Formats: sequence, C-alpha cells, structure tokens
Amino acid sequence: MPQNRARGLPSGITSVCSAHPLVIEAALRHGKARDADVLIEATCNQVNQDGGYTGMTPADFRRFVEAIATKVGFHRDRLILGGDHLGPNPWKHLPADEAMSKAKVMIDAFAAAGFAKLHLDTSMACSDDPLALLDVTIAARAAQLAEVSEVRIRQSGLPAPSYIIGTEVPVPGGAVEALDHMHVTTPDDARATVDLHRQAFARLDLQAAFDRAIGVVVQPGVEFGNADVIGYRRPAAASLAASLKDMPQFVFEAHSTDYQSGEALRDLVSDGFAILKVGPWLTFALRETLYGLSSIAEVLAQGAMEEALPAAMERIMLASPAHWQKYYPGDANEQFIQRHYSFSDRIRYYWALPDAQAAVDKLLSALDGHTIPRPLISQYLGHLEPAVADGSVIPEALALLIASVSRVLDIYANAIDSAVRA
Repeated sequence: MPQNRARGLPSGITSVCSAHPLVIEAALRHGKARDADVLIEATCNQVNQDGGYTGMTPADFRRFVEAIATKVGFHRDRLILGGDHLGPNPWKHLPADEAMSKAKVMIDAFAAAGFAKLHLDTSMACSDDPLALLDVTIAARAAQLAEVSEVRIRQSGLPAPSYIIGTEVPVPGGAVEALDHMHVTTPDDARATVDLHRQAFARLDLQAAFDRAIGVVVQPGVEFGNADVIGYRRPAAASLAASLKDMPQFVFEAHSTDYQSGEALRDLVSDGFAILKVGPWLTFALRETLYGLSSIAEVLAQGAMEEALPAAMERIMLASPAHWQKYYPGDANEQFIQRHYSFSDRIRYYWALPDAQAAVDKLLSALDGHTIPRPLISQYLGHLEPAVADGSVIPEALALLIASVSRVLDIYANAIDSAVRA
C-alpha cells in the first residue's frame, strides 16, 4: 500500500471494526462477491486476554471470524485480522507499570493468534501519569509492546505483522459533544510521530520491526457525534496529505470515517488516507433494519411478538446503563432518542447480551418463512426497496439484514475503486 502511494498510485482498504456476527458475515460475503481482501479489526476493549466486552480472547476472535468465513465460503488467505488501539487503555485506571504489563500480555496474545496488523496505541494516561503524556513516552511504550510482539513471532514462527503507529483525538467511537469543526493533524506532528517512534524502536534494536510499520493514525478532520457528522474538507487537510511525500514508508490511517459521503471517502483515499476505519455505521445500519423488521413483524406476523424489539432493547439498556449513560446528555426524551438512534450507536454494546439475542431471535423466528411484500419494505425499509425491486436482494429478514450492512460497505468499496481509477 505505501509502495503504491510512493509510485503515485492511490490504494485503499476498508477496515471493518465490529464483532457483530452479522456484520462480519456481511463483510465476508461482500469481499467474496467482489473478489477482495477483507480487513476485520478488534479493539483492545472488545477483545483481550481477559475477554473484553465480547468475552473473546484474540484466539477466540480468530476462530469466531474463521468459522463465519467457512460458512460463507470466503477464502482465509484473503482475510486480514487486525488489533486496534492495542495498549493500556482497558487498564488505564491502574498505575502505568501495571497497565503496561497487562498491555504486554494482550499484545502477546494478539501476536500469538496471528493477527497481521497491530495498531500500537499507548497514548492514554494511566493513574499515576500526568494528564497529557509526552510524545516521547508514548513512542517508548509503543516500542515496548512491539518488542513483545517480535519475541512472540520469532518463537512461534508466525508471519511478521505490520504495525500502525499513532492515535487520533477524540477517543474512538464518536465524539460526545456537538460538533462544528475538527482539528486536523499538522504535518509537523505527523512527522514527529514517525521520527519519535523510529528512535524508540531503534533504542530497543527493533529497526526491522519498524520497517514493517506501514501506517500512521492521524486526524484528517472527520468525526461524528450523537447527531452530527463533520465531513472531510480536502483543503483543510492538504498540507497533511502533502507531508506523505516526506514519509514514503507510510500511508495514513483514518479513524471515525463513519457516515462520510462517497465523495469524501474517495477524496480521503486519493489524498493518502488509505486505511478507512468504519464500525458504528455498520451496526447503525443493522439496527435500522432490525427495527424496520420489528415494525414489519407487527403487521405481517400479528400476535407472534409479545414485545417489539425497540421496547425490548429499551428495557435492556435501562437495566444496564453503563455503556450509554455518561455518553448521552440531555433530558429523558433526548436520552431515549440517543439510546436508540444516535450515530455513536452505543446500542451496539448490547446486542451480544443474552436478553438482546433472545429478542432478535424471536423477531427472526416470527418472520421465518415469510416473503416480505414490497409495500412493507417500502414503508419500513425504504432504503432497501430498490434492491428488492431489481431482484438483487431477496425480501426475507436475514437477507435484508445482510444487505443493510453491504449497502454501507458498497459506499466504501466504490469510493476506493473510484480513487484508484482516477
């Protein structure tokens, strides 16, 4: 990818950041249909040696994704697994030494599980750190994690991973506050990130590992919040994009690209932001379709549902508010809207809970065997009606769910293709 960029040939890939089985299935089906590689990433909070909020270790996550790949007939050699924001973040409430010790165990587990792309992110302050870490400290800690990874791959004979360095502000998952602008990483800051990490790796005799660093996480000026999206403004990022000529080893990795237009995504790739991270938009699309199907079930399968899916999810989220309460400000009505419809899509943390899985299973059972009439799709799932009308999507519940995610992935794939052809 950096080699193509250095030759003046834009290239790009979508990074699917989700642990939802239907999102992963949709991504793998999408890759199979387009004969393309698929990059799927797990964050340090989702997946770690303690299980994360998914309950999966890195080895578990690999088995989980590979089982879905087998189910849909996607070749494993086209599958790329990545670890995102790998560092002390899950344990930042601990002193730095303890948090970093746990982070080292985590990256060892990701390396041992054969993850090919490892994002080293040690930017978060731990309990005994100053609020804002020095850049040299961040780079030194990242190199310490790389050292653990390199030892593991030598011992295990595994293929050497590629590294991503740097981080983005604000934290991943979407901003909490209302948005009207976003700071763009300066060229000097991007170059400093690379130089400090190069020096930190060299101090630990990890030059060969640094040679496999291919991406730098920067802020190109895109973000989303609960109800706001800041689109990519090419002129604002022009000097940052131009700085890549000074760093031919690298491309930029752009986080929080969810809800960008196809044109904005195309311009990002053309400007060297070759790795486009997307997560909440995919589960947002899934939730939209699940809620639409719930409304359809009330019409098509009357009496089959004792509780509509939105009501079930409201009950579940109110019973366990930790994943949304501090992120959704406002009065009771505003919080209700955000719980279900926020672009930040913090409802995604609840789909794996047994009660939520049971509610979705009841919905799909109620619609099992039903071919959904086009008028109901037009009424409740209007964005999918054209695809049903032309026969490319079967009007059945599971096919519509997969199509809702694939529709977003198409925006990314078409944008990348457009940038590459230009």
